Amino acid sequence: MTGASVADVRDSSAERSRRGRRIAVLFAVAVFAYALDLVSKMIVVAKLEHHEPIKLIGDWLEFNAIRNPGAAFGFGQAFTIIFTLIAAAVIVVIIRLARKLYSLPWAIALGLLLGGALGNLTDRIFRSPGVFQGEVVDFIAPKGFAVFNLADSAIVCGGILIVLLSFRGLDPDGTVHKD
Repeated sequence: MTGASVADVRDSSAERSRRGRRIAVLFAVAVFAYALDLVSKMIVVAKLEHHEPIKLIGDWLEFNAIRNPGAAFGFGQAFTIIFTLIAAAVIVVIIRLARKLYSLPWAIALGLLLGGALGNLTDRIFRSPGVFQGEVVDFIAPKGFAVFNLADSAIVCGGILIVLLSFRGLDPDGTVHKD
């Protein structure tokens, strides 16, 4: 092997290793967000559902278990199957995008989206009234705002991070562009 060939092999190996670490971060964040959502919903269903809301900060914030067949703000209650398909498509896109991932911030953002999408998709598949029509368990209820869950929070945080990364010109493959 020539000197250039050895350097190319080292660079390629280092690049694969770096991408592997970013993919590991993506999936670690996703598993953490998913587990947190799943455990919180199990506790809410076991301890809070069919009970009075728990006030956390006066009238400003409470835990109030509800089942939501729609999307945010109860929108689209007749389209539960559509939201299920959208969540499944988002998961597939993120997994496909992971192959080209070289950016740590993007790994975190996509991990949050993946974990949140998996959390709500789990509800849509396994909760009543039936497969692909299940209602999402929501319980965080700020005054004057929609009731939501930790999966929703992960999705929103991941989305905000993606917008910020896009404004900064950082792409998932690690390149930076200035427009």
